[in-house]
Amino acid sequence: MASETSRGRAELFIENQIAIVRFSSPPEGFMDEGTVSDLAAAMDRIDSDESVRACVLTGGQDDVFIRHFDVRVLEARSRALKARGKQFSLDRPVPEPQLHALMRRMEESRLPFIAAINGTAMGGGFELCLACDIRLAQSGSYPIGLPEVNLGILPGAGGTQRLSRLIGPARALELMLCGATVTPQQAAALGIVNRCVDAPVLTEAMALARTIADKPARAVGHIKQLVRMSGLDEAAMAAERTLFCDLMVTDEAIELMARMNAGSNDIRNP
Repeated sequence: MASETSRGRAELFIENQIAIVRFSSPPEGFMDEGTVSDLAAAMDRIDSDESVRACVLTGGQDDVFIRHFDVRVLEARSRALKARGKQFSLDRPVPEPQLHALMRRMEESRLPFIAAINGTAMGGGFELCLACDIRLAQSGSYPIGLPEVNLGILPGAGGTQRLSRLIGPARALELMLCGATVTPQQAAALGIVNRCVDAPVLTEAMALARTIADKPARAVGHIKQLVRMSGLDEAAMAAERTLFCDLMVTDEAIELMARMNAGSNDIRNP
């Protein structure tokens, strides 16, 4: 287990009009508030630089994109909310937190966002991929998916909505209700990623970003806007994060998270 002082990072590099955000949090590769804070700062820089024409997100550790949000943080939040007697209802939707706002900002940006998935991407890490416009995955045997039900919770950062829109409700339900993950090859077959590549995925993603960056920027922005206009149902997104919080304060979820944090450290089999 990483020390309590470990901090997730999202480092920004800009190369020839293409922004690259690399995530890292050794050794496990979890996402935490440090990751989110860095991503917000990166988005501010990207938005303020009119020369940037595309953005690529990728993992900065071997075989890891973002493993998932740090369950130790989630467990601590759950215990704090329960201790305060917090209850959640769809009549009082939970406000949009920073990570959710950043994902929406990516979708509403003029820029195309490409996820270069180079390793494990589950939970919040995979939800970040789902918020991108295009997803490429490097071939391998690592897991991709939303196995939160194994902890007695649900994908709370847009996963239930974005995955359902991407591959249809029936397939999305089967994966999420079973807490199942897929390989990159299976993800490509299901349409979760655009394609699975044998070459280094960052190289492929940068080549794709370069192709798009060389097109007229205004046309690229308008095309993305039109494709995205169908948008996500804000009421459904608010319901998702509210019901996520409702599950976070259950004894079952707290017990399952504590069991995982104390033992298996595997969200797929806590």
